[in-house]
Amino acid sequence: QVQLVESGGGLVQAGGSLRLSCAASGGTFSRHSMGWFRQAPGKEREFVSVITWTSDTYYADAVKGRFTISRDNVKNTVSLQMSSLKPEDTAIYYCAGSADRYDLRSPRSYYLWGQGTQVTVSS
Repeated sequence: QVQLVESGGGLVQAGGSLRLSCAASGGTFSRHSMGWFRQAPGKEREFVSVITWTSDTYYADAVKGRFTISRDNVKNTVSLQMSSLKPEDTAIYYCAGSADRYDLRSPRSYYLWGQGTQVTVSS
């Protein structure tokens, strides 16, 4: 059974950068689309970015131009490079895997989830 484990979260000042990584174990995910979602306290889980199994990338408007998603199918990892971070980026960030081909901005399309990693951006 494939498991996802995120790493790389932490505390950073506004304007700084962080790189999140997600490692898949127990299987391969080369045919999966891999997404990043985030959830702030009191808010619903929201889409951040996705990279499809064909390596097409999509971003939420709130992070476009600041975040970059990438994947390494040999190492079974997906990364999210976050730059120009803002306090409103503070949230728990989740890596997720989907076998679907559509509606990849919805968390309902994902059946694999990591445990999440906290990102805190101070002003």
